[in-house]
Amino acid sequence: MIRDAEPEDTSVLIGLAQATHVFKPHELVALSEVLNDYHVKERENGHRCIAYSQDNRTVGFAYYAPASMTDQGWYLYWIAVEKGRQARGIGSELLAWVEADIRRQEARLLLIETSSLPHYESTRRFYLKHGYVQAGVLADFYADGDDLVVYCKRFKPRRIEG
Repeated sequence: MIRDAEPEDTSVLIGLAQATHVFKPHELVALSEVLNDYHVKERENGHRCIAYSQDNRTVGFAYYAPASMTDQGWYLYWIAVEKGRQARGIGSELLAWVEADIRRQEARLLLIETSSLPHYESTRRFYLKHGYVQAGVLADFYADGDDLVVYCKRFKPRRIEG
């Protein structure tokens, strides 16, 4: 079941992200701040956080929002699935939910950023499998040897004006 995340989910979502062993400690701090801001004000600004529950437990979540200063651009900031339940379709369901939601809001495109480190290989394959294209790489962005990899999926055809 996919539902809107509530304030009482915050510690569970942080614990879930931490248990994946993918996110760095400062990223978990940032997630905590993002979730706190979401429940205080960002929900009203169009940000969305959804939780995936299975067997009465939250086992996945996604956080996405409109991209500031863009025409119908969106960012998927976080998507995570409990380590023992990965590769079973939960991430795909979350991503499909996100895409359907932003399509209803007439999204033009969705951007996703991730790391080039080897332990993100399955993450990068996941995005490619779901029709995202690698839009760019910024070398050494996160740290030396840790590039920023940007994926994009368009939902509306490109408009050519002129």
